[in-house]
Amino acid sequence: MRVGEALTTLLARIPDTDDSVAGPLEGKTVVLTGGLASMSRDEAGAKLEALGAKVSGSVSKKTGIVIAGEAAGSKLAKAQELGIEIWDEATLLAFLAEHGAATDAG
Repeated sequence: MRVGEALTTLLARIPDTDDSVAGPLEGKTVVLTGGLASMSRDEAGAKLEALGAKVSGSVSKKTGIVIAGEAAGSKLAKAQELGIEIWDEATLLAFLAEHGAATDAG
């Protein structure tokens, strides 16, 4: 069983990486508010989660970014009050394109 022992030894040296490489939004909580013209909020949330974000339904002092679409209301006001970073849809789309998670045209 020397081959098996050698394999076990080699595998033990590989770092434990159950998660994929950390995304650019790893550790950030993101809140979507208002309507988006280019995609649904569910689709935007899925793309953000794929980049490491935790998508939340409410704004708090732990929120990192609020993405404000059309007719954003009280969540946007609370984010402004708390001094949280706010992105519009164009900023979101540019970020997604930069990180390989852009929407499909058409």
